[in-house]
Amino acid sequence: MNSRQFQFQSLVQAHSTELFRYALAQCRQPELAEDLVQETFLRAWRHLDKLRDASAARAWLYTILRREQARHYGRKTPERHAVEIDEQFIHDDSVWASPERQCSDAELRAAIEQLPEKYRQPLLLQVLGGFTGVEIAKQLGITANAVMVQLFRARQKLREALVESERSAHGMP
Repeated sequence: MNSRQFQFQSLVQAHSTELFRYALAQCRQPELAEDLVQETFLRAWRHLDKLRDASAARAWLYTILRREQARHYGRKTPERHAVEIDEQFIHDDSVWASPERQCSDAELRAAIEQLPEKYRQPLLLQVLGGFTGVEIAKQLGITANAVMVQLFRARQKLREALVESERSAHGMP
């Protein structure tokens, strides 16, 4: 195996699971998420020589994945589909853990799905991808301050939706 193949294999092993989680959270269709991740790695293979800094590989792959999603959907809004997500994904504390979380996983997923794309995307990049505000800003082509505002508003809207869900569940106005 040559060094290029080894480098690519290392990328796939290190990042395929988290890229799939991100794609699934975005499109909510397991088969489509798999296809998008495969297309991402196909493009990565074709352009591996453009990756100069190995420490930037993760962000580079997320950028490719986001572009693949954009290509797939064009300018259309994706259809929303209910998806049964792998139990391991649901109970992975590193993904959903929060000291203030007091709702069910299904309620949290539903609330996240209802967020506008503008807020959902940076939130998923931070929560699922583990990216910093600066890294998210580079990927989305906006300022770090705009990312921080979007993350704040995403959490605020998420909190409001969960409070509303809790009130509805207990018959409160």
